[in-house]
Amino acid sequence: MLTLQQIKDAAENLRAQVRHTELIHSPYYSSHLGVPLYFKCENLQHTGACKIRGAYHYLSQLSPPQLAAGVITASTGNHALGLARAAQLFDSPCRVIMPEGTPLAKELATLEYAAEVELYGTDLDTAVNRARELAEEQELLYIPTFDHELLMAGQGTIGLEILQDLPELETLIVPIGGGGLIAGVATAVCELKPSVRVIGVEAASIASAQLARRKGHPAKVANGCHSLADGIAVSQVGELTFPLMERYVEEIVSVEEEEIAMAVVDLMERGKLVVEGAGAVGLAAVLHGLKPIHRGPTVCLLSGGNLNMQEMSRVVERGMHAEGRYLRLRLEMIDMPGALAQLTGVLSRLGANIFQVSHDRLKSSLPLGEAEVILELETRGPTHIQRLLLILEEEGYRPEVLH
Repeated sequence: MLTLQQIKDAAENLRAQVRHTELIHSPYYSSHLGVPLYFKCENLQHTGACKIRGAYHYLSQLSPPQLAAGVITASTGNHALGLARAAQLFDSPCRVIMPEGTPLAKELATLEYAAEVELYGTDLDTAVNRARELAEEQELLYIPTFDHELLMAGQGTIGLEILQDLPELETLIVPIGGGGLIAGVATAVCELKPSVRVIGVEAASIASAQLARRKGHPAKVANGCHSLADGIAVSQVGELTFPLMERYVEEIVSVEEEEIAMAVVDLMERGKLVVEGAGAVGLAAVLHGLKPIHRGPTVCLLSGGNLNMQEMSRVVERGMHAEGRYLRLRLEMIDMPGALAQLTGVLSRLGANIFQVSHDRLKSSLPLGEAEVILELETRGPTHIQRLLLILEEEGYRPEVLH
């Protein structure tokens, strides 16, 4: 089982290779929650996520012939980026199998680190099987995504940094996918300060850690779903990570997709931080969980920030919609000069900001002399939306809310 000494050895090994990321205190959230809240910003790490820690440490333990032969892995993004960069530093050929549908930005970023990328299968499990087959056929070393002591030791160095910067830590909130990150971090923190409560957070749509805890062993989530938190959308926790989670993680909670989206938006607006869905689940649990999980000085680990523009737009739209700040409407109106200006005047008077307007007078299902208008609006919340709909009804527009 992973030891504190292994993590300390990894920290020494990584000293000149990774960034000791900032631990940022948030006055806004601290005031809002009533406890000091900090963010451990691995979204600012080299390659934009924590995964380079474990990848570099793993490769540093390989022999020159192993490095020369090359390595291969399967990943949805952040592990691929970390391994590709580490392999580049060691001048080792690297091949990555990514599921089809992996965000283009992560694929392109992996290619920039000189890795060879192949898109294969519809999920991570299929990509893993493909990578293992190629490793055997081509005599490459397969590097797992999370379930290895060297990877966990590398990730555990985050815990050493947190305690170094905040010795008074009482609660640590960490994302869970396969468990490599939380297993390493929890081992480091709890071995040095057993009183710290470590809370794990996963996406409710693919809650493999909670399933494993209920069953008493790792088990695969049936009908696993995709998630905004794609970096932790793992159908089964690791055989090696699970015992460490059982030993050190006090509680595991899950968050819904809308809560993740709202947390991403909140971190942009309030924290001025760009964080991907997997990195934002901790704050989502703090802000929207069924019960308070923060106690005393609390750290949310922001594990990564690799959001491309397309993803960011989609997540922000969903987060604003969940908060009642985004509204899509369809309505029909008389097709005559000035009618659209009259409608926008009503919306302006009500304080709605128009993102986009689409005006169609040629749709075959429309009565002659009428036009269809689809509006995308920024609003001030649910109460404002209800007032908008009421006034539009009174003005005769018959608005239909689109989702």
